[in-house]
Amino acid sequence: MFNIEKPSLDELPSLAQLRRSTFVAVIAGMLILVAVVLPAEYGIDPTSAGRMLGLTEMGNIKHELHHEAEQDEQQHGDSQSLNLVDRVLGIFISSAYAETVWKDTITFSLKPGEHAETKLVMNEGDQAEYIWTSTGGRINFDLHAHGDGQSKTYEKGRGATEGEGNFVAPFKGEHGWFWRNRDKHIVTITLKINGGYLEIIQ
Repeated sequence: MFNIEKPSLDELPSLAQLRRSTFVAVIAGMLILVAVVLPAEYGIDPTSAGRMLGLTEMGNIKHELHHEAEQDEQQHGDSQSLNLVDRVLGIFISSAYAETVWKDTITFSLKPGEHAETKLVMNEGDQAEYIWTSTGGRINFDLHAHGDGQSKTYEKGRGATEGEGNFVAPFKGEHGWFWRNRDKHIVTITLKINGGYLEIIQ
């Protein structure tokens, strides 16, 4: 066995030193909370340090995704509870899209921080179906429409790499996507479209 000498009282920290160390630890913890944890987890950035470190954006994304997940659960129930029939149906739908002959295919790239729009000019009642993928990174998107003094949001997403679906234009106007690359790499988007649209605006 090892013989360990018992420290003398002089070698032990004094009560004042312990209090000082505790005070320093509390202050350091509060600084980490304000400068790192709040921006990264909740998007709250009172010192602007989170913005400079890129943490505030991450917190905003987490907050929005959490809010969207709560809305989805309220409207559709827990997404984790999808039954086997729903999953099999999803496989068949994906396969059907893969076999579709698309009217138009658009491919473009966005550098970090860049954004672009892809709009379909449609009449009321026109229908469009689409499928898209991003390579090289994730993309934020907003599928919406405006025209005749009206507006509509079909779908939004953050940090996505693919999407598919269809929609019917509720009014005449421009219906399509706003894309923004919040990733640190160049992202290439490939969008395939079918439908009764009149033209594509980019």
